[in-house]
Amino acid sequence: MRSRPLVVDLDGTLIRSDVLIESGFAYLKAAPHLFYKPLLWLAQGGKPGLKAHLADATNVDVTVLPYDATVLEWLKAERKAGRSLVLATASHERYAQAIAAHLGLFDRTFSTHDGVNLSAHNKREALVAEYGEKGFDYVGNSHDDVIVWQSAERAYVVNPCNGVERAARKIGNVERVIESRPPTLKIWAKSLRLHQWLKNLLIFVPLLAGHRLSHPDLAIAALLAFFAFGLCASSVYLLNDLLDLEDDRHHPVKRRRPLASGALPLMWGIALFPVLLISAFALAWVLLPWRFSAVLLGYYALTLAYSVFLKRQVMVDVVVLALLYTIRIIAGTAAVAAHLTFWLLAFSMFIFLSLALVKRYAELHSMKERGLMKTRGRGYVASDLPLISSLGTAAGYLAVLVLALYIQDGKTAGLYRYPQIIWLACPLLLYWISRTWMIAHRGLMHDDPIVFAARDRVSLLTFALCGVVFWAAT
Repeated sequence: MRSRPLVVDLDGTLIRSDVLIESGFAYLKAAPHLFYKPLLWLAQGGKPGLKAHLADATNVDVTVLPYDATVLEWLKAERKAGRSLVLATASHERYAQAIAAHLGLFDRTFSTHDGVNLSAHNKREALVAEYGEKGFDYVGNSHDDVIVWQSAERAYVVNPCNGVERAARKIGNVERVIESRPPTLKIWAKSLRLHQWLKNLLIFVPLLAGHRLSHPDLAIAALLAFFAFGLCASSVYLLNDLLDLEDDRHHPVKRRRPLASGALPLMWGIALFPVLLISAFALAWVLLPWRFSAVLLGYYALTLAYSVFLKRQVMVDVVVLALLYTIRIIAGTAAVAAHLTFWLLAFSMFIFLSLALVKRYAELHSMKERGLMKTRGRGYVASDLPLISSLGTAAGYLAVLVLALYIQDGKTAGLYRYPQIIWLACPLLLYWISRTWMIAHRGLMHDDPIVFAARDRVSLLTFALCGVVFWAAT
């Protein structure tokens, strides 16, 4: 057994990813205006031509690819025991050689080159020509690997696709099946970021502000808008994670996201994000006013621009984040045909600008603690921390000022019997904003302040007291 080389597949086997898809999204992120070129490369040169052009146009960092730790440890043990290891992959030779050099485990590499796509029959023929029929053992995971196992002495199956293990066992040479995938349900929930749907509760704010939550038809419309926005947001999160694979893998927290870590196959993310998007707009178009669909379209367009370009522009990114929160309130007014007030817009822009700056401050603080001076994929540097802090606290206090001025507005008296009581909400919000920034300054802030607030008992108590204040004012 030790005399036979152990041939290892790459995509889906050694790494929980696919180099072709990785390089494709790296290209789209770097040159979104040239999105059509990969289609031309595929039409002109097939898969080998597409892989060659993408390899020339991109520079995927192979050191942070999601290598399967279980497979890697097993291969290291085999290597230590004297086994010859061979990497055989349909990925382009540039990336195959870079991965082999990074790992330092393989004695030889077979890969796609010179117009030959090394998968299925081509891979089998290359290995048989080199080692002979039954002259090697093979490690793979996909349907393309079944034909290679037919010529291998022993088959090792890693995290198999549907039906692959059954097809491999029919051959009769399966030595071992390695399963290292995490629970599916938990991964799906994390991929869709269902906890982020908390932000969509802002859709109900116009109903609350207009004292119309008791109207069943409006409450149902707001609930439908909540789900439509959630589906759209989850679609955006998946697309954003696909575009940010490499940047996320360099981040101490984001590297654990399902797509970046390889827990969720990239093809699943590619298939799901358009389904969620179409479902969101279908729900909005059929069951809600057309104005809501228009707002949802604007939200998606702005989020897409943010993911591709705007997130890398200093200060533009935080203003856009504040706008994305505020758009949820605008969507709520469109869903229930409510009146959008100046006070509500002004308050939301300032308070969410402050929270967006908290998010950036927390990221910069974490980066500085790790000894880095510049953010990856963004334009901020560690010396920006004091300025971001001052801008963020100022924006938060301006939100409280807007609330104080709202109390003096003549129309407020028509909504509240005792509008003066709302003044009590001002010190509560001043305390919460100040405390939030103090926590961020001490490096204890979650990378998303909304998630932090939803889990923080003091924040929840503060919001509850504010709710009591507004209720008492009615």
